Amino acid sequence: MAITARRRPPSVDALAAAARAHLDESIDHAVLVAAARSEADAERERLRNGESPESLERLAATVAARIQDLAASSIEPVINATGVIIHTNLGRAPWPLAAIQAASAVAGDYLMLELDRETGRRGARFRLAEEHLVALTGADDALVTNNNAAAVALAVGLAGRGRGVAVSRGELVEIGGGVRIPEIVRRAGARLVEVGTTNRTRVGDFAEALTDGRATVVLRVHPSNFRQEGFTEAPDARELAALAREHGAIVVDDLGSGALLPTERYGLAHEPMPSERLAAGADIVTFSGDKLVGGPQAGLVAGRGDLVARMRRDPLARAMRPDKMTLAAVAATLGLYRAGRAEAEIPVWMMIATPADEIRRRAAAIAAAIGEMARVVVTEATVGGGSLPGEVLPSFGVAIAGRASALVAALRRGRPAVVGRIDAGRVVLDPRTVDPARDADLVAAVRAALAA
Repeated sequence: MAITARRRPPSVDALAAAARAHLDESIDHAVLVAAARSEADAERERLRNGESPESLERLAATVAARIQDLAASSIEPVINATGVIIHTNLGRAPWPLAAIQAASAVAGDYLMLELDRETGRRGARFRLAEEHLVALTGADDALVTNNNAAAVALAVGLAGRGRGVAVSRGELVEIGGGVRIPEIVRRAGARLVEVGTTNRTRVGDFAEALTDGRATVVLRVHPSNFRQEGFTEAPDARELAALAREHGAIVVDDLGSGALLPTERYGLAHEPMPSERLAAGADIVTFSGDKLVGGPQAGLVAGRGDLVARMRRDPLARAMRPDKMTLAAVAATLGLYRAGRAEAEIPVWMMIATPADEIRRRAAAIAAAIGEMARVVVTEATVGGGSLPGEVLPSFGVAIAGRASALVAALRRGRPAVVGRIDAGRVVLDPRTVDPARDADLVAAVRAALAA
């Protein structure tokens, strides 16, 4: 039946009543009316622009869809075929299954978060993650915050309001998102004391600031997201810790990525480990949970018991503490390290450890399934996420002929979305960063994008 032309949309009440037939009876009337009013306004604008009117039934179905979409996730998973393992724009490290299950278990139920099982009274906040950190690093105590910037802010706050924090000029870095070390120091209420030069800083450069009392904390910042080469020098960790100890100062070592496995085992440069820096004299070590640790976003603190206790009592610590799901997921992730299962079950380390020959085999199977437009090419993968700058892993990719910009856009808009890269004018998809269980999904997505 032809739609009779009309100059205005149906009333909000009529539209809401029609939409009710598409929805569960439990939907709140106010929510229904709000969605109906929004759709009526949209229809009024379409009619004003000369478009044909929609039927009441079609408008009602749109209202119902609007309400149902409100409860749907607006963030969808993607297939990361970039060859960048810790991809900041794609959510950094994918969690291990144990962490996903742990977070899911506590999300939907109550738990002994701050209740002592024996006494029934309020107790210490869930401590398993911190107990794992103590065991893994050799620290006296540990603390989990919501990210590493928060951990660093609490650590430099140990200097005290208005007191000095000595930092090498070569380590006054930006750690991501426009956040810079000088700003973190100032926001923590401390005073920045710059020492040394951009390319060369020695232990002696810290001596004056420590001797005259201008600095009570020495902050070392590991260059985890950049590399200095050439005429450079950095102070020895043990010597700097000894100097600080002579003057009663605290050494805070921000490692950024904080590897808990030796990266050189996989053909990469050595990344300092928290246990090494603590053994070298650092009082506090901070690092991220969602980079080389391979778990959820979190700031991990390990070090001297009295200093960690002071950080825990800092009023800002409450604003920086993680929720129950993060704590459970961090604990599960760290538990995999203690159980010796990190390489086999944490995705970041599974990707790093996969032999190049295995990547080549998968790339060949994917290329064959896509068809004659695809072929296997030699490429390199990177760790990414501000970790191990300049370091690469040998890999193999699937190069696809055709209009690269159009194809990469079609892949990104597809279902599932695929994010690849353009190299030498062609789209290249690297299986190293793709879960092997999703290889068939990747093939289907490429075929759909090529057809489009």
